[in-house]
Amino acid sequence: MSDRSQDLLALRPLIPSAKLSDHMSNEERFQNTTLRPIIKLQNDMLLAAFANYIGKHKNRFYELPLPKRFTYIENAIQKDIKFRNALKGMILGQCTLEEYKQYIQNSSALNKRMMGMVVKRLKDQIQFFEQPMRAAQ
Repeated sequence: MSDRSQDLLALRPLIPSAKLSDHMSNEERFQNTTLRPIIKLQNDMLLAAFANYIGKHKNRFYELPLPKRFTYIENAIQKDIKFRNALKGMILGQCTLEEYKQYIQNSSALNKRMMGMVVKRLKDQIQFFEQPMRAAQ
């Protein structure tokens, strides 16, 4: 394993709830061993990226009631290809070469899992975006 791979793996938080079993699919195993720790590690970057996205779209997010804010998050990630690709880059850039090789074997299914996890993480932290001044920091 290269120094880069070892360094990347050492940075990742442990997620005790990420269970592994012999019966899970390769995608689920990749999600639990690679994507979940990377997404947790990149949490602050993901929040900052979405706060920036809100600002670039004239802060309309702040005018919406809570249920529509959740829809806004979903639409931003599902429909804005440029934004989605930027988020994928933040996550995939933290993969080891070995993990990246696994990812490209089934990127479509893993992208769905990855973006679903990011949507959930942003929704779960919706309070971060309550104050426009704080979100812009």
